[in-house]
Amino acid sequence: MPLLGCLVLTASFTGVASAEGKFTDAEDGMFDLSDMLLSHRGVLPVPTIVTEPAVGYGLGLGLLYFTMPKHDPDAPQSEVKSSAPPNITGLGGFATGTHSWGVGLMHFHTWDDDRIRYLGIVGKINLHLNYYGAQGGSHAYQLSGVGVVQQVLFRLDDSPWYVGPRYTFLDSNTRFGPILPNGLLDFKNEQRVAKGGVVVDYDTRDNFFFPGKGTYAEFEAEIARGGLGSSSNFQMETAKGYHWIPLAPSWVLGMRADTGFSQGNIPFFAQPYVSLRGVSDAKYQDRNQLTSEVELRWNVAPRWYVLGFGGAGKAYGNLHSISDAPTAYGFGTGFRYLIARKLGLTMGIDVARGPGQNAFYVQVGSAWR
Repeated sequence: MPLLGCLVLTASFTGVASAEGKFTDAEDGMFDLSDMLLSHRGVLPVPTIVTEPAVGYGLGLGLLYFTMPKHDPDAPQSEVKSSAPPNITGLGGFATGTHSWGVGLMHFHTWDDDRIRYLGIVGKINLHLNYYGAQGGSHAYQLSGVGVVQQVLFRLDDSPWYVGPRYTFLDSNTRFGPILPNGLLDFKNEQRVAKGGVVVDYDTRDNFFFPGKGTYAEFEAEIARGGLGSSSNFQMETAKGYHWIPLAPSWVLGMRADTGFSQGNIPFFAQPYVSLRGVSDAKYQDRNQLTSEVELRWNVAPRWYVLGFGGAGKAYGNLHSISDAPTAYGFGTGFRYLIARKLGLTMGIDVARGPGQNAFYVQVGSAWR
């Protein structure tokens, strides 16, 4: 959830009010933004630090509005899903030192005691990125466009399973320098990516933002065709799963697996890629990708958590075979502070090391989304 941004900065801006007790939790006397996020009138400005190595460092600003889902007043209390995530509306933008920028509007909403989940996103981007070919050298390019995501999921009976459609559209323009990199077949500057797909989710997390136990898994099968608005025909299948295991009252082990596969005439920038802390997004990108990661978390003090993580992945299928593909890796450490107890919302920083680089990330909640 990029638009949640950096609540760390928000906390520093409201320090005076906290001293007066306005942002103090009555339960433990600690600094807390729950009432501001859930009961404030209007929107919350959230300054953001952009720390993704792929686009460089920069700043952004988001405007957020949280509401809690309304329960059916006639429903038995035993049937009310108390862990239903909050409704979130966000408007934001960012700019970085590489002259990359983006603006977007998002809304997440649940109805009928979390039986229906809706996600909508619309945005415009202008990104300066690098393409990495088979030889490993980087080629600068510019990717600009307008995109839309629409998704509705329906819970199956009273189970943790959700099923529904997703539609993704990007009207893009891509520009390289005077020399086109080797390996880009049928390259076109202007392309429309329009995908329709079926999404299956499994969700037993005890918290939407920072789970301490449970599982979240998602499978999606998508097709891009002219009838959907796409300028090229291709297919994609993705699957990801996160599982959190309480090892002791203060210790949690998290495990992650992430896969993506593609077939057909897929644009190079839309291919699956390895996503790990410490690794630039889209640096390891090809027809297919496999990624795994583990994270160990320690609740070192009330509201405070420290964690260590590490993972590896491969992208293969066109530029490399799976055996010859270079291995991407990332590892590091971080911390979180429980900034909004009523939401289970944490904030903090992760510091990571990857191939040839260090990186840090301002995180809101779990890094796995």
